Amino acid sequence: MEAVKNLKILNHPLVAHNLSIIRDKNTDCERFKNALRRITYSLIYEATLDLPTIKKTVETPMCEANCEVFDSRAQLIIAPILRAGMIFCEVAQDLLPFANVHHIGMYRDEETLEPVWYYDKRKEIKEDKDKVFVLLLDPMLATGNSAKDAVENFISKGVKEENIVFVSLISSPEGIKKLSSAYPKVKIITSALDEKLNSKGYILPGLGDAGDRIYNTID
Repeated sequence: MEAVKNLKILNHPLVAHNLSIIRDKNTDCERFKNALRRITYSLIYEATLDLPTIKKTVETPMCEANCEVFDSRAQLIIAPILRAGMIFCEVAQDLLPFANVHHIGMYRDEETLEPVWYYDKRKEIKEDKDKVFVLLLDPMLATGNSAKDAVENFISKGVKEENIVFVSLISSPEGIKKLSSAYPKVKIITSALDEKLNSKGYILPGLGDAGDRIYNTID
């Protein structure tokens, strides 16, 4: 795959270890979710590196200290793609309690592999779009169709492309190519770039259906 400028793949022993737990078909629901949460902290830290901060002076028990805090004039939106993105959202809210949560509901048509929208619940976006930042959360960046539609949804509302970060657990080359070709300024943060998609649009080697494994709905 050609180099993608705004793609960041986490390369860390703890991430790799927890990925091995998640990929294993014998990992039960509880261990799967715990391993996924551990990786998610690393992903969210990486995804928020460019958030705007301002200087603030605080009083310690000893003296004054110059600190940095999130710029309250900015609006940060956490946007999980239902349903699998919700486990990312739990960790993101722990780390970013001041953020707005925007739920995006899409499912994939199993014949066309195209996304079908059914929900789009959001707080009003600030008028100053330079100060609006979006974290799109979805464990699997597979075909890239849902990711592209989700990004397009925010851009149509005036959010700047360069202020959007797409966060995934596992990505395919096809998904990366589709999203980055359509929106090259969108940052993509993932913990693994897998080999390819199969004929049904699932990532190989992948981990199966993330939503089913998170919520224990495997037949």
